[in-house]
Amino acid sequence: MPKPRVAYVCQQCGHESPKWQGRCPGCEAWNTFLETVPVDDKPARPERSLGDNAPVPMSAIRPLAEPRLPTGFAEVDRVLGGGLVVGSVVLIGGDPGIGKSTLLLQVADRIASGAAPGGGGATVLYVTAEESAHQTRLRAGRLGAGAERLLVLAETNLDVIAREIERIRPAVAVIDSIQLVYRSDVPSAPGTVSQVRESATQLVYLAKRTGTAVLLVGHVTKEGTLAGPRTLEHLVDAVFYFEGDRYQAFRVLRGVKNRFGSTFEIGIFEMREGGLAEVPNPSAMFLSRDRETLTGTAVVPSVVGSRTLLLELQALTARANYGTPARRVSGADFNRVAMVLAVLERRSGLALGMQDVYVSVVGGVTVEEPAADLGVAMAVASGYRNAPLPADLVVMGELGLAGEVRPVTQVASRLAEARRLGFTRALVPADSLRGLSAIEGIQVRGIARLHEALAEVRVDREPASPRGS
Repeated sequence: MPKPRVAYVCQQCGHESPKWQGRCPGCEAWNTFLETVPVDDKPARPERSLGDNAPVPMSAIRPLAEPRLPTGFAEVDRVLGGGLVVGSVVLIGGDPGIGKSTLLLQVADRIASGAAPGGGGATVLYVTAEESAHQTRLRAGRLGAGAERLLVLAETNLDVIAREIERIRPAVAVIDSIQLVYRSDVPSAPGTVSQVRESATQLVYLAKRTGTAVLLVGHVTKEGTLAGPRTLEHLVDAVFYFEGDRYQAFRVLRGVKNRFGSTFEIGIFEMREGGLAEVPNPSAMFLSRDRETLTGTAVVPSVVGSRTLLLELQALTARANYGTPARRVSGADFNRVAMVLAVLERRSGLALGMQDVYVSVVGGVTVEEPAADLGVAMAVASGYRNAPLPADLVVMGELGLAGEVRPVTQVASRLAEARRLGFTRALVPADSLRGLSAIEGIQVRGIARLHEALAEVRVDREPASPRGS
């Protein structure tokens, strides 16, 4: 009997090689090749059509009366751009145990029960490929989910799943998870490149043709990226990551791709005994209560999508004992933090060259905008000088290499959020004050240079206690 031909396929991009390679020449990913037995007589692809293929004028296409379906979670709707678009395919990824299935089961129950604003309840099909129907019912009981129009199907065969979607025509279908479903006409194991690609392609086709919004659960790799081929992210309409520390209560839903909305929005949830709950006041969640005596902390009003959040930046400096000083950053851009440290040393005289520096954003939120530069500088200076910043102070501003504080956008909304939470002082770029109306209850000070901001809160002086102790 002849020995079967063996091929090695990259699980990231699908590149095929006759021998195993450590690095894929197609996508340059490491250790992604798996041994497979190729089949020469591959079945022909079924012919698919979304309906009438005749071209029509754009003006003749009638818009849907209700193009979006509310999910019942304001935070989810915010990230989606206003709700689920009819016929869209959304991929949600996250670490194992982070709460992806919990979130989608609660969303499915709220849509089915009519808990969404203006909703009378819609049929939702929840396909579980990882649990039995009884196990899903047990989890739903803990979450209080039991709507009559929420249908559960325990199945991994995509042919059966597609047949039920065609028969029921639900408003929403949840597939948990895409890595475990398979097509019987694809000769490979579930979770492989070909299975994930072909399964996702068929689900996208079904969604567009039937108008069912499809929510896919995807697993992530140890590098933090979605498992499976990169084409999976290109096929779907939106890609979201559900993030957080499994040992902490808070979770963040973040968009990385959205054809129908912004990718800068985030949704914030708290994991409780009865499931996930929306956080009504996320700014208060990110702030420490005892900032009067804490050194190395600064509060920055940050614009994330359409909302303004008050974020607490923390910094710690310590004397480097082993050669090259360490630089560790969590929740902020490493390159911008390195630039801020260089400006502090060159323009403000802080000797950080032999100091280990640690910078962190409280709450697991990532700050990407340059408006947080001044907050990072103030937090580092406060920790280095061992002098706390005023507890009622917020700071904002982009730093230039010459030590100048450059203007930022949406200053009025940032100050309004700070005032709402009881802050009474703000350091703002001087150029951003032009045309800005006064906000009652908060004192605004225009800053043009970094040394002015440090002198304003008296962290430009040497500390009373030794540094790095």
